[in-house]
Amino acid sequence: MNAIAENPPVRVAALYRFCRLERFADLREPLAAFCSARGIRGTLLLAREGINGTVAGAAEAIAALVAHLETMPELTGMEIKYSNSNDMPFHRMKVRLKREIVTMGKPDIDPLRNVGAYVEAGDWNALIADPDTIVIDTRNDYEVSLGTFERAINPQTATFSEFPDWVEKQVPDLKGKKVAMFCTGGIRCEKATAYVKSLGIDAVFHLKGGILKYLEEVAPEESRWQGECFVFDERVSVGHGLAVGDAELCRACRHPVTPEERKSLKFQEGISCERCFDNRSGADRQRFAERQKQVELAESRGRGRHIGS
Repeated sequence: MNAIAENPPVRVAALYRFCRLERFADLREPLAAFCSARGIRGTLLLAREGINGTVAGAAEAIAALVAHLETMPELTGMEIKYSNSNDMPFHRMKVRLKREIVTMGKPDIDPLRNVGAYVEAGDWNALIADPDTIVIDTRNDYEVSLGTFERAINPQTATFSEFPDWVEKQVPDLKGKKVAMFCTGGIRCEKATAYVKSLGIDAVFHLKGGILKYLEEVAPEESRWQGECFVFDERVSVGHGLAVGDAELCRACRHPVTPEERKSLKFQEGISCERCFDNRSGADRQRFAERQKQVELAESRGRGRHIGS
């Protein structure tokens, strides 16, 4: 019997909601216990501004968690994207308390007060095909490297907190234009579009539900998406229909690696890739090689992926 038949697909839920969640600290332990009791793994971030996270588990367990969260008045109406995985894509369950549910470093920006206009996946193509529309990918450079939309500008940021500085320099070019912004699941654009509007740009739009919703709803033959979409779990990437993609993760630098990049002589499974090979010492590579050895031993013994991977 193959692995897929033995292990039914795992349900994955990427969710968020901006709200006034004053009691966020009190929710940490009960939520962690609720998830652990049902075999759910992943990460939930709680802050005064709301909830954000991606979790995975049996379909009935994920449904129970969503129903539980939706009973809380502040969290009713969460933005949720569902997908499947043949294997559990997370090692453990974490519920963390944060200052922001997505870190931008601009505490005065409040998506509940002012945000860009939402554009449904089915209407996105027409917007970004307009030559008067400036299309901006708000994700980080390593994510963009796997795929993006036609005509999209890559800000080449390493973290989302770098985005405000980048966009401030673009204001003269954005004035009088339509600005269409997108990210993986929509949450970064809640803050990114709010910030752009605060700079005096009026015609600001963002893809509702993000790339994940677009890949789920738009047929490949109609798509303006190129490549795969990086996701923050062991699937690494997804494509149209949210099918698991071909990318793998370099365990040394945590960057995604395409099949073509894996042909490089600098790529060694679990040890290095083209991006990090020249930045690592021999001692680093020796340490990573030992870790990879333990991963392979664990897998050969039927224990799944070694936790250190």
